[in-house]
Amino acid sequence: MKMKDFKPEYFNWGVENSVAVISLTRPDRKNPMTFDSYAELRDTFRQLAYADDISAVVFASNGGNFCSGGDVHDIIGPLLDKDMKGLLAFTRMTGDLVKAMRACPQPVISAVDGVCAGAGAMIALFSDIRIGTPQAKTAFLFTRVGLAGCDMGACAMLPRVIGQGRAAELLFTGRTMTAEEGKSWGFFNRLVAPEQLEAEAVTLARQLAEGPTFAHMMTKTMLAQEWSMSIDQAIEAEAQAQAICMQTRDFRRANDAFVAKGRPKFAGD
Repeated sequence: MKMKDFKPEYFNWGVENSVAVISLTRPDRKNPMTFDSYAELRDTFRQLAYADDISAVVFASNGGNFCSGGDVHDIIGPLLDKDMKGLLAFTRMTGDLVKAMRACPQPVISAVDGVCAGAGAMIALFSDIRIGTPQAKTAFLFTRVGLAGCDMGACAMLPRVIGQGRAAELLFTGRTMTAEEGKSWGFFNRLVAPEQLEAEAVTLARQLAEGPTFAHMMTKTMLAQEWSMSIDQAIEAEAQAQAICMQTRDFRRANDAFVAKGRPKFAGD
Protein backbone atom coordinates (compact mmCIF):
# COMPACT_ATOMS: atom_id res chain seq x y z
CA MET A 1 0.00 0.00 0.00
CA LYS A 2 1.31 3.45 -0.94
CA MET A 3 0.57 6.57 1.12
CA LYS A 4 2.87 9.14 -0.48
CA ASP A 5 -0.03 10.73 -2.35
CA PHE A 6 -2.50 10.41 0.54
CA LYS A 7 -4.63 13.55 0.87
CA PRO A 8 -6.29 13.82 4.28
CA GLU A 9 -9.14 16.24 4.80
CA TYR A 10 -8.61 17.30 8.40
CA PHE A 11 -4.83 17.61 8.85
CA ASN A 12 -1.69 18.37 6.85
CA TRP A 13 0.32 15.52 5.33
CA GLY A 14 3.55 15.46 3.36
CA VAL A 15 6.06 12.76 2.45
CA GLU A 16 9.71 13.06 1.46
CA ASN A 17 12.25 10.24 1.34
CA SER A 18 9.80 7.86 3.07
CA VAL A 19 9.32 10.26 6.02
CA ALA A 20 5.74 11.40 6.55
CA VAL A 21 5.13 14.75 8.27
CA ILE A 22 1.76 15.38 9.94
CA SER A 23 0.57 18.65 11.43
CA LEU A 24 -2.81 19.82 12.61
CA THR A 25 -4.65 22.67 10.94
CA ARG A 26 -6.16 25.87 12.35
CA PRO A 27 -3.01 27.39 13.84
CA ASP A 28 -5.05 30.52 14.62
CA ARG A 29 -6.73 28.43 17.35
CA LYS A 30 -3.57 26.55 18.36
CA ASN A 31 -4.52 23.46 16.35
CA PRO A 32 -7.45 21.95 18.27
CA MET A 33 -8.74 18.43 17.67
CA THR A 34 -12.23 17.76 16.31
CA PHE A 35 -14.35 14.62 15.97
CA ASP A 36 -13.28 14.44 12.33
CA SER A 37 -9.56 14.90 12.91
CA TYR A 38 -9.57 12.28 15.69
CA ALA A 39 -11.21 9.76 13.37
CA GLU A 40 -9.04 10.55 10.37
CA LEU A 41 -5.81 10.40 12.39
CA ARG A 42 -6.89 7.08 13.92
CA ASP A 43 -7.59 5.64 10.48
CA THR A 44 -4.33 7.02 9.08
CA PHE A 45 -2.15 5.43 11.75
CA ARG A 46 -4.01 2.16 11.21
CA GLN A 47 -3.26 2.37 7.47
CA LEU A 48 0.42 3.00 8.17
CA ALA A 49 0.69 -0.64 9.22
CA TYR A 50 0.29 -1.50 5.52
CA ALA A 51 2.22 1.42 3.97
CA ASP A 52 5.42 0.13 2.45
CA ASP A 53 6.55 3.59 1.33
CA ILE A 54 6.55 5.20 4.81
CA SER A 55 9.42 4.36 7.16
CA ALA A 56 9.08 7.05 9.85
CA VAL A 57 6.54 9.67 10.92
CA VAL A 58 6.99 13.19 12.30
CA PHE A 59 4.05 14.78 14.12
CA ALA A 60 4.95 18.44 13.78
CA SER A 61 3.80 21.72 15.28
CA ASN A 62 2.08 24.40 13.22
CA GLY A 63 2.19 28.14 13.74
CA GLY A 64 4.19 27.93 16.97
CA ASN A 65 1.93 25.40 18.72
CA PHE A 66 1.49 21.64 18.74
CA CYS A 67 -2.14 21.04 19.74
CA SER A 68 -4.49 22.70 22.22
CA GLY A 69 -6.58 19.55 22.79
CA GLY A 70 -10.24 18.98 22.04
CA ASP A 71 -11.98 21.93 20.45
CA VAL A 72 -14.28 23.58 23.01
CA HIS A 73 -16.97 24.36 20.44
CA ASP A 74 -16.67 21.31 18.19
CA ILE A 75 -16.16 18.64 20.88
CA ILE A 76 -16.74 19.77 24.47
CA GLY A 77 -20.10 21.40 23.81
CA PRO A 78 -21.62 18.53 21.77
CA LEU A 79 -20.47 15.97 24.37
CA LEU A 80 -22.87 17.52 26.88
CA ASP A 81 -25.79 16.35 24.75
CA LYS A 82 -24.62 12.76 24.21
CA ASP A 83 -25.94 9.73 26.11
CA MET A 84 -23.65 7.14 27.69
CA LYS A 85 -23.44 5.09 24.48
CA GLY A 86 -22.37 8.16 22.50
CA LEU A 87 -19.89 9.28 25.13
CA LEU A 88 -18.28 5.84 25.29
CA ALA A 89 -18.04 5.72 21.50
CA PHE A 90 -16.13 9.02 21.61
CA THR A 91 -13.76 8.10 24.44
CA ARG A 92 -13.02 4.77 22.77
CA MET A 93 -12.27 6.56 19.51
CA THR A 94 -9.75 8.85 21.20
CA GLY A 95 -8.10 5.84 22.80
CA ASP A 96 -8.04 4.07 19.45
CA LEU A 97 -5.91 6.91 18.05
CA VAL A 98 -3.05 6.39 20.49
CA LYS A 99 -3.45 2.60 20.25
CA ALA A 100 -2.99 2.93 16.49
CA MET A 101 0.11 5.07 17.04
CA ARG A 102 1.54 2.36 19.26
CA ALA A 103 0.65 -0.39 16.83
CA CYS A 104 1.98 1.17 13.62
CA PRO A 105 5.43 -0.22 12.77
CA GLN A 106 7.02 3.15 11.96
CA PRO A 107 8.80 5.16 14.66
CA VAL A 108 6.75 8.28 15.48
CA ILE A 109 8.57 11.47 16.48
CA SER A 110 6.66 14.42 17.93
CA ALA A 111 8.11 17.90 17.40
CA VAL A 112 6.52 19.99 20.15
CA ASP A 113 6.45 23.76 20.20
CA GLY A 114 4.19 26.02 22.25
CA VAL A 115 0.90 24.66 23.54
CA CYS A 116 0.70 20.87 23.88
CA ALA A 117 -2.42 20.19 25.93
CA GLY A 118 -5.06 17.54 26.52
CA ALA A 119 -5.29 15.27 23.49
CA GLY A 120 -2.21 17.01 22.07
CA ALA A 121 -0.23 16.02 25.15
CA MET A 122 -1.44 12.44 24.69
CA ILE A 123 -0.34 12.35 21.06
CA ALA A 124 3.10 13.54 22.15
CA LEU A 125 3.16 11.07 25.04
CA PHE A 126 2.35 8.11 22.81
CA SER A 127 5.00 9.07 20.26
CA ASP A 128 8.18 7.01 20.39
CA ILE A 129 10.46 10.06 20.60
CA ARG A 130 9.72 13.66 21.58
CA ILE A 131 11.73 16.75 20.67
CA GLY A 132 10.64 20.05 22.18
CA THR A 133 11.48 23.73 22.25
CA PRO A 134 12.07 25.92 25.32
CA GLN A 135 8.61 27.36 24.63
CA ALA A 136 6.84 23.98 24.86
CA LYS A 137 4.06 23.93 27.46
CA THR A 138 2.65 20.46 28.08
CA ALA A 139 -0.50 20.01 30.15
CA PHE A 140 -2.66 16.98 30.90
CA LEU A 141 -5.47 19.30 31.86
CA PHE A 142 -8.39 16.88 32.04
CA THR A 143 -9.18 17.71 35.68
CA ARG A 144 -9.44 21.39 34.70
CA VAL A 145 -12.67 20.53 32.88
CA GLY A 146 -14.01 18.26 35.62
CA LEU A 147 -12.75 14.97 34.15
CA ALA A 148 -10.39 12.34 35.54
CA GLY A 149 -6.73 12.50 34.67
CA CYS A 150 -6.94 8.97 33.25
CA ASP A 151 -7.78 9.95 29.67
CA MET A 152 -6.48 8.00 26.63
CA GLY A 153 -4.10 5.85 28.67
CA ALA A 154 -2.42 8.70 30.58
CA CYS A 155 -2.27 6.79 33.88
CA ALA A 156 -0.54 3.87 32.18
CA MET A 157 1.92 5.71 29.95
CA LEU A 158 2.91 8.91 31.77
CA PRO A 159 4.31 7.18 34.91
CA ARG A 160 6.43 4.98 32.66
CA VAL A 161 7.90 8.04 30.97
CA ILE A 162 8.42 10.49 33.85
CA GLY A 163 7.79 8.46 37.03
CA GLN A 164 4.76 7.80 39.21
CA GLY A 165 4.99 10.79 41.55
CA ARG A 166 5.58 13.36 38.83
CA ALA A 167 2.81 11.87 36.72
CA ALA A 168 0.41 11.91 39.66
CA GLU A 169 1.07 15.62 40.28
CA LEU A 170 0.48 16.56 36.65
CA LEU A 171 -2.64 14.41 36.31
CA PHE A 172 -4.22 15.56 39.58
CA THR A 173 -3.49 19.27 39.16
CA GLY A 174 -3.60 19.64 35.39
CA ARG A 175 -0.76 22.14 35.68
CA THR A 176 1.62 22.86 32.84
CA MET A 177 4.90 20.97 32.65
CA THR A 178 7.59 23.38 31.51
CA ALA A 179 9.98 22.45 28.74
CA GLU A 180 12.89 22.24 31.18
CA GLU A 181 10.90 19.96 33.48
CA GLY A 182 9.97 17.83 30.48
CA LYS A 183 13.61 17.48 29.48
CA SER A 184 14.92 16.75 32.97
CA TRP A 185 12.13 14.26 33.65
CA GLY A 186 12.64 12.34 30.41
CA PHE A 187 9.51 13.46 28.57
CA PHE A 188 11.57 15.28 25.94
CA ASN A 189 14.64 13.63 24.46
CA ARG A 190 16.06 17.10 23.85
CA LEU A 191 15.14 20.75 23.38
CA VAL A 192 16.03 22.79 20.30
CA ALA A 193 15.29 26.30 19.07
CA PRO A 194 11.84 26.71 17.47
CA GLU A 195 13.30 27.49 14.06
CA GLN A 196 15.26 24.20 14.18
CA LEU A 197 12.49 21.99 15.56
CA GLU A 198 10.91 20.45 12.48
CA ALA A 199 14.23 20.08 10.67
CA GLU A 200 15.72 18.34 13.71
CA ALA A 201 12.78 15.93 13.90
CA VAL A 202 12.82 15.23 10.16
CA THR A 203 16.58 14.65 10.21
CA LEU A 204 16.20 12.09 12.97
CA ALA A 205 13.24 10.49 11.18
CA ARG A 206 15.25 10.29 7.94
CA GLN A 207 18.13 8.68 9.85
CA LEU A 208 15.74 6.03 11.16
CA ALA A 209 14.13 5.61 7.73
CA GLU A 210 17.54 4.93 6.20
CA GLY A 211 18.31 2.33 8.85
CA PRO A 212 17.20 -1.31 9.20
CA THR A 213 13.48 -0.57 9.21
CA PHE A 214 12.42 -4.17 9.78
CA ALA A 215 14.60 -4.20 12.89
CA HIS A 216 13.14 -0.84 13.97
CA MET A 217 9.67 -2.36 13.68
CA MET A 218 10.79 -5.25 15.86
CA THR A 219 12.26 -2.83 18.42
CA LYS A 220 8.99 -0.88 18.60
CA THR A 221 7.02 -4.12 18.95
CA MET A 222 9.21 -5.33 21.81
CA LEU A 223 9.08 -1.98 23.60
CA ALA A 224 5.29 -2.27 23.63
CA GLN A 225 4.88 -5.98 24.32
CA GLU A 226 7.43 -6.33 27.10
CA TRP A 227 5.44 -4.13 29.50
CA SER A 228 3.28 -7.11 30.36
CA MET A 229 6.08 -9.69 30.46
CA SER A 230 8.26 -10.95 33.27
CA ILE A 231 12.01 -10.45 32.85
CA ASP A 232 12.47 -14.07 31.84
CA GLN A 233 9.64 -13.81 29.30
CA ALA A 234 11.15 -10.61 27.90
CA ILE A 235 14.57 -12.21 27.53
CA GLU A 236 13.04 -15.13 25.63
CA ALA A 237 10.92 -12.81 23.46
CA GLU A 238 14.01 -10.81 22.55
CA ALA A 239 15.94 -13.99 21.75
CA GLN A 240 13.20 -14.88 19.26
CA ALA A 241 13.09 -11.34 17.87
CA GLN A 242 16.82 -11.26 17.28
CA ALA A 243 16.78 -14.70 15.66
CA ILE A 244 14.17 -13.39 13.24
CA CYS A 245 16.23 -10.27 12.50
CA MET A 246 19.31 -12.42 11.91
CA GLN A 247 17.49 -13.92 8.93
CA THR A 248 17.11 -10.54 7.21
CA ARG A 249 19.22 -9.31 4.32
CA ASP A 250 19.94 -6.15 6.33
CA PHE A 251 21.84 -8.24 8.88
CA ARG A 252 23.97 -9.70 6.09
CA ARG A 253 24.43 -6.25 4.53
CA ALA A 254 25.74 -4.89 7.84
CA ASN A 255 28.26 -7.73 8.13
CA ASP A 256 29.42 -7.37 4.52
CA ALA A 257 29.87 -3.61 4.99
CA PHE A 258 31.85 -4.15 8.20
CA VAL A 259 34.18 -6.60 6.46
CA ALA A 260 34.64 -4.16 3.58
CA LYS A 261 35.19 -1.30 6.07
CA GLY A 262 32.23 0.61 4.66
CA ARG A 263 28.78 1.71 5.73
CA PRO A 264 25.82 -0.61 5.18
CA LYS A 265 22.99 0.49 2.93
CA PHE A 266 19.91 -0.96 4.53
CA ALA A 267 16.78 -1.85 2.56
CA GLY A 268 14.39 -2.95 5.28
CA ASP A 269 14.29 -6.62 4.26
